[in-house]
Amino acid sequence: MVNPIDKLKKLKGRSWTELRTRGEQAFSVYSEQLGLGTKLPTDREFAQLLNRKTFGKGMISSDVLFERFFETSAPRFFPSMTDTQLSISAFQHRFRGPAIANVIERAEKIIDGKFDLLGYSNVDVGTAIDWHYEPISGKHLPIKHWKQFDELDSEETGDKKIIWEINRHQHFFTLGVAYLLTGEERYAATFARHIGSWMEQNPPGYGVNWVSSLEVAFRAISWLWALHFFRDSHSLTPDLLHKVLKFLYQHGRHLEKYLSTYFSPNTHLTGEALGLFYLGTQLEVLDRASRWRELGSEILIAELDRQIHDDGVYFEQSTWYQRYTADFYTHFLILQALYGVHPDDKVQRRIETRCQSIFDFLLYVTRPDGTTPIIGDDDGGRSLPLSASRTNDFRGCLSTAAVLFDRGDYKHIAGSLAEETFWLLGEEGAEGFANVHASPPRQTSRAFPDGGYYVMRDGWAAGDNYMLVDCGELGALSGGHGHSDALAIEVAIGGKTLLVDSGTYTYHESSELRDYFRTTTAHNTLMIDDRSQSEPGGKFSWKTRAETEPITWIAEERFNFFEGAHNGYQRLEDPATHRRSILYLKNDYAIMRDYVDTLGTHEYALNFHFNKETNPAIEDTASGVLGVGESSTDGDGWRMFTFGDNGSWQRKESWISDNYGKRINAPFLRFVSKGTGAQEFFTFMLPADRGFAKPEIFETAVAGGRAFVVNYRGYWDLFVFADEYDQIVRTELFNTNFRFFWARLSQGEQLPEEFVMVGGTRFSLGNREIINYPAELKFAVARRLGTRLNVRTSENVFSVSLPQKAPKTFILKSPDLG
Repeated sequence: MVNPIDKLKKLKGRSWTELRTRGEQAFSVYSEQLGLGTKLPTDREFAQLLNRKTFGKGMISSDVLFERFFETSAPRFFPSMTDTQLSISAFQHRFRGPAIANVIERAEKIIDGKFDLLGYSNVDVGTAIDWHYEPISGKHLPIKHWKQFDELDSEETGDKKIIWEINRHQHFFTLGVAYLLTGEERYAATFARHIGSWMEQNPPGYGVNWVSSLEVAFRAISWLWALHFFRDSHSLTPDLLHKVLKFLYQHGRHLEKYLSTYFSPNTHLTGEALGLFYLGTQLEVLDRASRWRELGSEILIAELDRQIHDDGVYFEQSTWYQRYTADFYTHFLILQALYGVHPDDKVQRRIETRCQSIFDFLLYVTRPDGTTPIIGDDDGGRSLPLSASRTNDFRGCLSTAAVLFDRGDYKHIAGSLAEETFWLLGEEGAEGFANVHASPPRQTSRAFPDGGYYVMRDGWAAGDNYMLVDCGELGALSGGHGHSDALAIEVAIGGKTLLVDSGTYTYHESSELRDYFRTTTAHNTLMIDDRSQSEPGGKFSWKTRAETEPITWIAEERFNFFEGAHNGYQRLEDPATHRRSILYLKNDYAIMRDYVDTLGTHEYALNFHFNKETNPAIEDTASGVLGVGESSTDGDGWRMFTFGDNGSWQRKESWISDNYGKRINAPFLRFVSKGTGAQEFFTFMLPADRGFAKPEIFETAVAGGRAFVVNYRGYWDLFVFADEYDQIVRTELFNTNFRFFWARLSQGEQLPEEFVMVGGTRFSLGNREIINYPAELKFAVARRLGTRLNVRTSENVFSVSLPQKAPKTFILKSPDLG
């Protein structure tokens, strides 16, 4: 029994509103457990709940209810459902073979009792479904009041995510599309059998399927879609609809009473609010509908500012839940327009602006191959409408947003009309998509400082390079959906996704697997002493939380520069701080420096998790430096080199998960070393293009810093790092105190033709002073045309003349390389 004093302590500091809400919920639960308020209404009781303005006087039979429901709901539901025969003809014309075949195949499996659930394929639940059976663990769940289940415990129930996924009834959408495509009643009959058996097995308030209010909302949304799909079928009888509406009323009342306002005020709350808005706009036959509509709208509008940062990033640091949020607000905007209810113009503009910021983030993080990095937790669930797209392909929501906001950049990234757009906006929306003029986004690279994400890319072509850096917090609230991934990177080279986040895999299968996928081992960042930056507590909490610090971001036409740090290893016996700096040279390659400030002795591991479709190999190179690389069948490939004291490469096999419940073996390479005091690592990530020799890198001695020569695409590039602030690095050719300095020399030339510099005040070439500025410049770039050097800094633009020849001693060439 819980100690009353402990309960009082938990209430300390809570607002009166929260105390009142929790008290009301506790009283409702107590009443339900006494048998009050959970029973399905009788016909007489349900008649008292109807909106008399919709029906007028007289007896309301099931036939009348059927007729009035569709009269009031159809004009306010999604346009594709207005004339289903016209819509299905247009769908067949626009999407043709593969999409149609996919729907029919999935629908046939559903009839046979086989479901694709999250990352699990062909899960056999039988044709007579037990809606309280978790098929992965094989557990049959008891029928008891929903509050008697522990939502986070899986001992009694198995993985609730699995059983809840079945009970969302999103498979009704697949059956509905198959019914319209074929006209075969057996798809409608399967729907009727499933919803009928569900209502028999799940009395209101009893069983695991009432535990999560979000699941109640998803199910209500699925049912409303299904009613419109099967409106003309023989299987959806007036009597069946009558019972379904009674249950939908109970769904609405459950949502209204048990909102996650203080339990999970994240996508749980916004999803529940969307469920209320659906019910409120579609169930005009019910007197309670206006209350649900207003409450749902009120919550969705309020949560936009709380859950979405000013830069558009979802506050729990999860791209999967960002997609959920984008979908929720897409549905809200469409239903709001169809119902004809809007807040005042100022509020509506704020809603639309905020929603576009959500899509802007999804646009910029999209990789060259069209997929989205799965950062933070991924629960595997999806919003309706369903499509055949890959789970990490979020472009469908950009397709719809392109029409809603007339955004050509969204269309450019979406590429083509998505099935989701068609079902949400109908044929008119499809034509609207065609009329949007596609244009690439104006920026190639972009910072999202509130969320802590920094995106670098060459451009918007399918073969471009791409890098994303995560320098955000662990996540809002308890950090429950964030991962310990400070300063982690995602990389694509030549359009091919290379380095990836490992994903989530599970919430409940085991604490070991839950923690593996969310701790630092599973992310492309530096580990110290094999410890996670943040240490996990419970399934959705942390004992310690690393704090990140973004230091520098520069976005220029020729390059990007990022620098950030975190304090996650300050808790070690010998504290350490990790700083990561990245010089991203557009249309060339990236240079990454990892620096650890410490006095102690530690073991270090740079993690590199590769996409499952890659096959990296540790290679000997002509320069004598071990590298990592891969060549594709068409001759293109990539190479990666890491320089660190006494370091070596290790290859391991590990897992990545691109969908909840699914894990796949994938290459995992680590550069490991051990050292005392401050440590420094330099990593070069380069394309290896056909027609050119593979890139080679070697380190060369230089006073005051570190220097590397890069043989790449027929150029000799020099990268120099100054060891200390205001440290002058001296060579026979140039002197500089810029911390990061890069120069390019073409073969046969004696003077470099291009320079990129970050963080300094001085640069001279030979005896010619080029830059001498009193305060630190953020950056400088220079390009030589003949004997003129055109310079642009963060403060000014100018041009200087150069000597005719460079000193003969300046040769960017290794004797060993000939």
